[in-house]
Amino acid sequence: MKITKAEFVISSSKLSQCPEANRAEFAFIGRSNVGKSSLINMLCNNRSLAKTSSTPGKTQLINHFLINDFWYLVDLPGYGYAKVGKGEREKFMKMINTYILKRETLLTVFVLVDSRLTPQKIDLEFINFLGENGVPVQIIFTKTDKQSKKQTEEKVALFSSTLLETWEELPKMHLSSSVSSDGKEEILNEIEEIINNYWTEE
Repeated sequence: MKITKAEFVISSSKLSQCPEANRAEFAFIGRSNVGKSSLINMLCNNRSLAKTSSTPGKTQLINHFLINDFWYLVDLPGYGYAKVGKGEREKFMKMINTYILKRETLLTVFVLVDSRLTPQKIDLEFINFLGENGVPVQIIFTKTDKQSKKQTEEKVALFSSTLLETWEELPKMHLSSSVSSDGKEEILNEIEEIINNYWTEE
């Protein structure tokens, strides 16, 4: 799949404000500062589509982008941002969880994980939450350009073995870099395949 058109549609603070549920949706989420906005901009060939920031916690709403006039890419707030108060964090997670569990047109959640880190409890807990609730999930390891291929492979293997403590079969995993565009074609082709296999317009 090639993205030839990507446009911002709406930012929502709750499910009822989201666009009408009449298109396939793919959500992207990860810990604050995992490189989510940069990845979205790389996938969409638009450096200014999703707002990037050196300050974690920039995304605080559910952001819908219409892709190729056909499907929605959804940018969700990052989780685990320590500088936001507990009340705000709980509000974010309630908003995110309600969207993920109740949005009937959501086909897959892509969870972004920093490829340089050892398995983080917050990532594992969120991925397990998706699995326990039957939400289709795939994992994207970001920032692979910032270390050697061997280091990335070692971290992914460690993450996989940790996840297998709670999963019988691992979710699909992708390696990506918003700098070199690694993983772009693979991720977009995955989205196209899911749409072809699971999306039927009303």
